[in-house]
This record gives sequence, C-alpha cells and structure tokens, in this order.
Amino acid sequence: MSVQARSPATPPSSLSVPSRNAGTPVSASQTRNPITIRLRKILATNFTDEATTEALRTLSELYGTQSTVSAPGSKAQTNGTDSDDDWSDDCADVGLVVEDHRDREGLNETASRARKNLRRDLENKLAQGSQQFLQAFSEVDQKLDEVQNHVAAMRVACDEAETQLRLSSEASQSLLDRAESLRSEREEVEMRKSIVMLFLNRFTLNDEEAEAITSRDVPIGPRFFEAMNKTEHIRNDCRVLMSGEDGPTKAGLDVMASTSSYLEQGYEKIYRWCSFEFRQMGRDTQLEVDSTMQQAICRLSQRPELLSEALAFLTQTRQTGLLSAFLDALTRGGPSGLPRPIELHAHDPIRYVGDMLAWVHQAIAAECEFLESLFGLGGGQEDDGRARRMVGAVRTFKGSEEEGWVKELLNSAVMKLCVPLKVRVQQTVRSQESSIVSYKVANLLQYYMLTMRRTIGEDALLSTTLNEITDVSYKVFFDAIEAHGRALLRIPLDPDDPSLTPPLPILEHAQLLREIMQVYDSSLLDDTTAEPGQTFNRILDVMLDPAMEMCAAAAEEKAKYRPQWDRAVFVLNCWCYLQNVLEAFEFTLEKRRTIQEKIDERVKFLEDEHYENILRDASLYDTVAIIKSKPPSDRLSHVLPAQQLQPTLARFSLWLSSPEVVHSPRLSALTSPSLHSTIHRVSLARVTKAYAQLCEEVRKPENRYEAASTLLGMERPFGQAGVLWAIFGLEEESEEFAAD
Repeated sequence: MSVQARSPATPPSSLSVPSRNAGTPVSASQTRNPITIRLRKILATNFTDEATTEALRTLSELYGTQSTVSAPGSKAQTNGTDSDDDWSDDCADVGLVVEDHRDREGLNETASRARKNLRRDLENKLAQGSQQFLQAFSEVDQKLDEVQNHVAAMRVACDEAETQLRLSSEASQSLLDRAESLRSEREEVEMRKSIVMLFLNRFTLNDEEAEAITSRDVPIGPRFFEAMNKTEHIRNDCRVLMSGEDGPTKAGLDVMASTSSYLEQGYEKIYRWCSFEFRQMGRDTQLEVDSTMQQAICRLSQRPELLSEALAFLTQTRQTGLLSAFLDALTRGGPSGLPRPIELHAHDPIRYVGDMLAWVHQAIAAECEFLESLFGLGGGQEDDGRARRMVGAVRTFKGSEEEGWVKELLNSAVMKLCVPLKVRVQQTVRSQESSIVSYKVANLLQYYMLTMRRTIGEDALLSTTLNEITDVSYKVFFDAIEAHGRALLRIPLDPDDPSLTPPLPILEHAQLLREIMQVYDSSLLDDTTAEPGQTFNRILDVMLDPAMEMCAAAAEEKAKYRPQWDRAVFVLNCWCYLQNVLEAFEFTLEKRRTIQEKIDERVKFLEDEHYENILRDASLYDTVAIIKSKPPSDRLSHVLPAQQLQPTLARFSLWLSSPEVVHSPRLSALTSPSLHSTIHRVSLARVTKAYAQLCEEVRKPENRYEAASTLLGMERPFGQAGVLWAIFGLEEESEEFAAD
C-alpha cells in the first residue's frame, strides 16, 4: 500500500486500455499487467457495503476537518519553505481565476499528502484519544480517593455515635421503661375518653342543640327540629339501655330527666310559636301552609292538650275571619268593587241564594284544603295508603286522629256563618209568592245540602243548618202548591161553555207542573237513597190529585145545569191531558200508572154508557133487556112474540147501514184517538155478543118460535154473528167468538 501511495498517479488519459473487440483475443501479457489488474480490481470493488461506507465516512471526517483548519497555514508554510513555489508570491494579486487555480492545486496537494501519511495520521489520532482517556481516568481516580477519605471519616463518626448511643441507652433504660408504662396508661385513658365522648355525643345535647331548643332567639326551623329529633332518639336509646339485666342506672335516669326537660321546653316553644302564627291568620281566605308549620303541628300532636289550646286560637281566628269576609262579600263585594256585593241581587232570589251558598262552599273548600295541608293529609298520589278523594266524591272520615281534628276545626270555622246565612235564606224563601221560584230555591238548597254533607259530614252544624233551611223551603213550596190545589178545587166550570176540552185553570196548573218537572229533571240532585222519582211523588200527588178531583167534581156540578153535556168525555179528556204532561219524564212512571188505573175505570164506565147508547140507537136495548130479565121457565115467544121481534131486527139492519157503525159522534169529542177506537170497538163487540145471544135464544126449541131461521134471516146480518163481526171490522174478535 505504501508503494502504491508513493507511485505517481497516472492520469487517466495516459492509460492505454486496449479495446475488447469481439474478434480480437486478449493476450497473456495484457492479462498479467499489474496496472490492468489494479484497475480491474478498483473497478470491481464494491463501495456500497457498510464497512467500506463507514471507513470512508471516518476518513472524510478526519481529513475534512484538517483541510478546513490547516489550509491557510499550509499555504504560508509552503510559500516560506519550498523554493519551487516562489513564483506564486508574485501572482498573489492576479485575478479570481488565478486564485481558483491555486485552490485546486492546494486540494490536490492535501489529498496527496493524506495518501502518504494515512498510517501516521491514524496512529496520531489514536494516541491523542488515548491521552484524553488517561487524563479523564486520572481525574476520576482523584475523585475516588477523595470519596474514600470521606467514607473513612464517616465510618469513624458512626462508630463514635454508636458507642455513645449504646452508653445512652444503657443509662436511660429506666426512663424508657417508665415512658412505656406512661404510654400504655395514656392509651387506656384516651380509649376511656373516646368512650366517654361517644357516650356524651350519643346521650347528651351539645350547647348549640340545647340552645336551639331552649332559647327564644333561635326560631322554629330545621335546626330546632334536628335537636328535637336527637332528643327523642336519646330517650329511645336510653330506654333500650335501661331495659337490660342490670336495670336502670343513675346515668340513664339522669339522661331521661334532662331529655324530658328539653322536650317539654321544646313543646312549649312550639306551642307559643303556633299560637302566634295562628293569631296572624286573619281574613285571608287562601292560606298556605309551609313545611315548618306542618312539622310543628306533627310534633305538637304528641301533646294533645297543647295542640288543642293552640288550635283554639286558630278556630277563633278563622271564625272571625270567615264571618267578616262573608259579610264583606254580602255588603261590600270584592276588591275595587269586583265582584259586586251579593245583596245587590236580592231581587233575584235564585241568584241571591245561589251566590251566598257558592261563596260558603268555596270558603269551605279552601278551609278544608288548608286544614288538610296543616295536618299533612293532602297528597298528590296517595297518603298513608289512602287514595286522594275525587272532586265531588263523598268525603269519608276513617277515624284517624288527624281527620278528627280536620272535621272538628272545619265545623268550628264555619259555625258563625250559619246564623247570617240562615236568616237571609229563610227571609228570601218566605217572601216568595211564585211556587216555581220556591221550588227552584228549595232544589238549589237541597243540592248544596247534599254537597256539604259529602264535604264536612252530616253531623256538622252547617249541614244541619242547610237541612233546616231546605226543610223550610220545601214546606213553603208545598204550602204554595197545596194552596194552589185548594184554590183549583173552588174554581167552577162555565155552564155556558159546551166544549169538552180541559179548561184554562187545568192548562195553567199543568204548565206549572211541567215547569217544576223540568227543574227537577235538569237539577244536579242524584237520588242515592231512593229510586228515581220517589222523591218527586209527593209533589205529583199534591199537584195532580186536586186537579183530577176538580175535573170530576166540576163536571158533576156542570152536568146538573146541562144534562146533555157529556161529563164522562170531559173527565177523560182532562185526565188524559194530565197524563200526557207526565209522559216526557221517566220519573213519573208510578204516577202515570195510578192515573191510568183511574182512566181505565172511567173508560169502563164510558164503555157501558156507549154500549147502552148503541143498543138504543140500534133498537136492541129493550130486546136485550127482556132476554136478560126473562125467567128461565118462561118462553121467549110469549114475552117477545115474532111480530114484535121482526120490526126490531129490521131497525137493527137499517142501523147497520148508518155511519155510526164506523164512527161514533159522541166519542169523536175524545182528544185521545186510541180511547175513541178502543171504547167503540169494545162496545161493538158487546153488541155482537148480544146479537149472538138473541139468535141463540130464538133458535132454541123451548122458546117455540115458528120458522126461527126464516125470522132471523130476513134482515142483516141474517142471524149470523160472524157476518156481524165482519160488518163491524172485528175479524180477530170474530175468530175468538167462533173458537168460544
């Protein structure tokens, strides 16, 4: 490698590499030429492996650093030492081209020198690195010597300290033993102290809690109730401890006594606070109860005597407030005059009474809601397993203590409303002359009476008062309609009026009855204790019985002056009209049946009269009477000879051709077509049966009629009852008669 380094570099242009033509063989001398071999080796060398790349990178770093650092110095050294380069000093100021040429010559010279001194440079580099390592290790060795000296000094100090500690430990062993015993005693004392503190925290009140219960400066609130809760828990826990095998202890008795004193002071504080708050509940009709008041009442309920005294203030306050508010509503009205005073509508009895009752009902509803909230009975979903009462449903008091208080307070709160309400309502009811207005007022009072019974119970004073007022109202109403009925009985019929329709007094009386029934039918009352209509039957009896009696009695009186006037048809028309008035109302079914029974009796009487009239018109009356009155031993031909019977049959045949067979002039005055048809058909059927009996008697051999069939067959219906049934249009009756 040194030989190669020293050999001059041959320019590439001076190398004559023979061309390798395809047809020219390579000679052996060319193959053994060292330059050729060297070139081939260089050309065949791979510079892409890692080792070669790393070596070249190291050389580049080594000579690259030297060339950049020593290039100016090398130039100066060369200029000073080499005589062959003196000419370069003369050309220092030539131009930029000469300087570039010199730089390239310097780089070539450095590369040449590097190839010559590569081994030496590497050895110098290694020697320089070794010197640096030696210098660093010498410094480290010095530091280690210093550390070793320090460690030796520390070991000596530790030995001395250990010796002194051993001596001190031997000298203070008694103190350590005493300290250990004191430590154990302290732990025992601390444990006892913790037990005592736990006991005190569990069974006594701290200063803040005692102050919350006893001090008047602390208001009733969460802090007070927490202290009360803790006091009650202390008493309960103390009872459990005192119920053990050892029995009551002095500490337990002291705890019970102190907590009892605190509880009594707490209840007294609640009582004073509730009494003060109840006195502030004045004329407000809408009251709200906060959670503090609810808790206070719940706590105070454990002392019924204190609760009763506190609620006495509430009762007085609410009585005065409701009475004052009611009187203001009657005389002054609401704020700014709206709503207007109730007594301004005193001229309208229904509105006047209704407004007073509505105000009382609204006040009771608000009072009831307030009391339920006060005792914690009002809930959104359920309260203690009791479903919330629906609006309008019957309020049932199940006997709990809170419900008993609510019922009693509600009754007491509205007690003073009874007197002014009763006086005004009774005065209004007694001053009414119209029976329909009296009934509307009585019906309204009955509705509110039932509502109050469902709200505050039947035993409440207001319910009793409303019941009395309702009874007075109904008494006034019944007195009015009874007087109207008595006046109706005294009204005579016009003797000169030939009509058979209901007279004007009956029409007015029926109109009054219709209005009363409409009021009852549209009322909000529900008959919970009786079938629908039974509560109205007395009114129907009082209204209809005098009217029906008046129709019958007045018809008899009028018939005395007008014998030809048909009183039977008149009575039936009046009664049927009254019955038709009741048809539109289902609750009058029982009364309609009663009227129908009386109508049937009158229809029976009219059927008999109409039957006799038809027999007279048909000339059969005397003949039928002879047949019925004839003794069985007498012959009919002796009593009713054929010469007398034949003209009778002829007149009967002539009557069959008259229009009276189809339509009766007398019955046409009936306002009920069904009655007209029924009475006429029944009478014709009886005539047919009478004719059939006549034919049967004539045909009997014992009656000794000669040519009986000829006698009967000379005139219609030719002695055949079936033909007479057909003439009268009574086919069904004809079949029944034939079957009989």
